Amino acid sequence: MKSLIPAVMAAGMVVSCMATAATAATLSASAPHVAPAQSNVIRVSQPPQGEVKPQFQRRVVRLVTDEEAGTIIVDTNNKYLYLVEGDNRARRYGIGVGRDGFGWSGVVKVGRKAEWPGWTPPAEMRVREAKNGHKLPAYQEGGEDNPLGARAMYLYRNGNDTAFRIHGTNQPWSIGLNMSSGCIRMMNKDVIDLYDRVPVGTKVIVVGPGNKQGEVSYQDRGIDILRTMFGG
Repeated sequence: MKSLIPAVMAAGMVVSCMATAATAATLSASAPHVAPAQSNVIRVSQPPQGEVKPQFQRRVVRLVTDEEAGTIIVDTNNKYLYLVEGDNRARRYGIGVGRDGFGWSGVVKVGRKAEWPGWTPPAEMRVREAKNGHKLPAYQEGGEDNPLGARAMYLYRNGNDTAFRIHGTNQPWSIGLNMSSGCIRMMNKDVIDLYDRVPVGTKVIVVGPGNKQGEVSYQDRGIDILRTMFGG
């Protein structure tokens, strides 16, 4: 076993974090995975899209760790998020993380959750993007064009919002890259899967720059082939 202590969108790509005051736009229980209808949608220009690399597709893996089942471990260096299941097993998701200067580490909790959350870009982001010729909205309703994607889990420390989130994205090609302003982004299908599995209060360990998460031991031993093939 080894102890990993590794060192969230680019300015022109319109990202969604750092002091975001996002508001939930919750769907009815009868249609939880359908984007709400929108009017006056502000579409964000996007660069040419590529495919998500195979290694960042959702997998069940053998993960050796002493963290309790239900804990989330975010490995920002290798671009993986693990949901510990116990018995040396975990669900592994590919993620996108903070670009240079926006990485962070620490132990936080899921403070609240939202389906198809709205997005309020912080003032400093709006100013920064305006200088690059990108006019951001003061607020954008939740939906398929929203940078926060299908779901958001808001990360809190000591009862206070850290302004970082685990959220979906309308730019799935960015998974596996360092592009955000510190948030952890996932493909929409993956963030929905994770959202349905973790309650408010879930412990989240973000392993990244500064070693502020303390010692955390885990070892990814690769795909659990039998469970991947047959489920369970």
